Amino acid sequence: MFSFEGLSLKIGELTARMPIIQGGMGVGISLSGLASAVANTGGIGVISAAGIGMLEKDFANNFLEANLKALRNEIRKAKEKTKGILGVNIMVAMSNFAETVKTSIEEKIDIIFAGAGLPLNLPSFLGDEKHTKLVPIVSSARAIGLIARKWIKKYRYTPDAVVVEGPMAGGHLGFNQEQLTDPDYSLEKLVVEVIDEVKKIEDETGKQIPVIAGGGIYTGEDIYRITRLGAAGVQMATRFVTTEECDASIDFKKTYINCKKEDIGIIKSPVGMPGRAIVNDFLHDVDAGRKKPYKCPYHCIVTCDIEKSPYCIALALMNAKVGKLKHGFAFAGVNAYRANEIVTVEELMKTLAEEYNQAVTEN
Repeated sequence: MFSFEGLSLKIGELTARMPIIQGGMGVGISLSGLASAVANTGGIGVISAAGIGMLEKDFANNFLEANLKALRNEIRKAKEKTKGILGVNIMVAMSNFAETVKTSIEEKIDIIFAGAGLPLNLPSFLGDEKHTKLVPIVSSARAIGLIARKWIKKYRYTPDAVVVEGPMAGGHLGFNQEQLTDPDYSLEKLVVEVIDEVKKIEDETGKQIPVIAGGGIYTGEDIYRITRLGAAGVQMATRFVTTEECDASIDFKKTYINCKKEDIGIIKSPVGMPGRAIVNDFLHDVDAGRKKPYKCPYHCIVTCDIEKSPYCIALALMNAKVGKLKHGFAFAGVNAYRANEIVTVEELMKTLAEEYNQAVTEN
C-alpha cells in the first residue's frame, strides 16, 4: 500500500490516508466516477454540483429539480462504489445554492466545499445534522477571517477546514487580472497568510482547522513543498482530468494531452470572473464577436450578465464535457499542458506518493 511518508489529512473525525482533495470540476467533469475512485485510494473525492443536471432530459424546463435529482443520484452512486470520504463542491454564486446545500446534507455527504463567493450562511443549513463538514474555499486570509467570525458569532460554528486556492488554478478564479501574475498573490504567500489567520481562530475556539492548498499543485514534489510551509494537504483538479475514471469524454481529456503551454490562457467569463481555460476556436470566435447573445432559460449563476453575455457558459462547458469542443471549451489549470497520457487514479496517486517520498528523502 503506497502512502505519503508521515502525512495524512484530518478534518474533524475524518482521516484521509492520502492528503489529497480532488478538486470539484463542473460541468460534469467530476461526478461519482472520479470522486469514488479518488476516495477508494484514500484521498477525498469530490462531486461538482455546478450544472450537474444538464444531462437530465427536463433540465431546460425544470432546471432546479433536474440539478437536485442529478446531485442525489451522483452522491448515491458514489457511495455505492466507495466507503471512502466524499465531498460536494458548491459555488456560492449558484442561484440554487441553498437547495443544493440542503440536498447534500440530506444525502449525508461527508464534506461540503463552498467557494466562488463567501458562504456566510452555510452553517444555517445544518440543523441537527452534524455529519457533514463545512469547508470554505477562499483566496485570501481576509476572506477566511470574515467567514469564520461570522460563523462563530451567528451560528457558533467554526469551519472544519479551509481551502486556499491560488491564482494558478483552472476554472473561475478569485483574483483580478493584475493579481494573477503578482508575486504578492502567489499560493506560497497566500498559504502562510491564511495559516497565520487560522491560528488566531484556533486559539479563540480551541478547534483545529487544517489549511489545504490548491491551484497549480501538480506533482508530489509540489505537495512536499507546500506542506513544508504548513499546509495540511492539497487540492488538485487538473491532474485528475487525464485519468480513466474522470467523468469527462475522451475528447475532453485529449484537449489536455494535446495542448501546449501557450494554449492555456485567461478568459473573461460571462459570470463576471476571470477564468483559466484551454483557448480554442470557440473562444477565438467569442473574442472576434462571432457569438450571438442567447436567451437564458434558467440564470444558473447569480452574477451572470444574461442580457449581454455572448454565450451560455454552462452550455459551453457541457458541450466540452461530452466532446463537442466546436461548441465549447475546457477549463484547465496552468499545468494542464504537462499531461501526456491517460492513467488510472490509482496509478496517479501512486506516482504522487513516490514523488513526494523522494522529495522527503532528498531534503
